[in-house]
Amino acid sequence: MTEVAEPLVRCDGLRKVYATPDGGVAALDGVSLEVGMGEFVAVCGASGCGKSTLLLALGGLLKPDAGMVSIGGAEPYAMNAGERGALRAERVGFVFQDFHLVPYLDVFDNVMAPTLAKTVPDGAQRAEALLDEFGLASRRSHRPSALSAGEQQRVALARALLAKPMFVLADEPTGNLDPENSEHVLRHLAGYAETGAAVLMVTHDPEAKAAADRRLEMAAGKIV
Repeated sequence: MTEVAEPLVRCDGLRKVYATPDGGVAALDGVSLEVGMGEFVAVCGASGCGKSTLLLALGGLLKPDAGMVSIGGAEPYAMNAGERGALRAERVGFVFQDFHLVPYLDVFDNVMAPTLAKTVPDGAQRAEALLDEFGLASRRSHRPSALSAGEQQRVALARALLAKPMFVLADEPTGNLDPENSEHVLRHLAGYAETGAAVLMVTHDPEAKAAADRRLEMAAGKIV
């Protein structure tokens, strides 16, 4: 594990309540945490505990009802929508369980998608290098429908890392994968943290949980 420096990402007192016919459910109930440079953190818990809501709030995608989020010293929810989008493009990479690849683009263009929101110096060369690193060079011109689940997740991970974000968020990244592909994805996430980034993964997978440097448990919207 790389020595952890000043937190790259932190939140304080996050609260998010979803309306229900019975009143409301607190998906986040006063959550505070920090993720440092070079740290790979797993947030674990049963379905419905609030971990995916936490991931979206930390990534600048879901405004909490209360509390503060800071990414590299910038507070996304103190910004307007355009500024917040630019911050995400500059500093955050997302890896989702369901991949979210663009079906009509080939593998290379899916990996290059972040360049639509941000200038990535030598983006094409970096995309080629990532495809080679992730064992996808031979699949460069294939569309997602021609790929296995493991290949799709590796494409999604390459896309997330293309712009060298300081903060990577992974939502159940091994949920649709077999053990071998899960191991590949976890190794790459851990390796990226070792470059100095902050990596936060939400998961209920014991193998994924064990791969992280630090593990936090959530229940009923709280870190327990």
